[in-house]
Amino acid sequence: MIDPKLLDILACPICKSPLRYEKDVQELICFADRLAFPIRDDIPVMLEDEARSLSLEETDALRK
Repeated sequence: MIDPKLLDILACPICKSPLRYEKDVQELICFADRLAFPIRDDIPVMLEDEARSLSLEETDALRK
């Protein structure tokens, strides 16, 4: 579980947009860049090289 205080200060390292925590898949989502940053052992991995690209369909599904 990610500390809510940490979520309040984390931003996308690329565009500085807010991130949304997806608990089920343990990822932080940047809708602006359509990237998913992994969380490993309760530590967000905020590296562009480690991020997963999201398809437009996946991004739309996550927004709901």
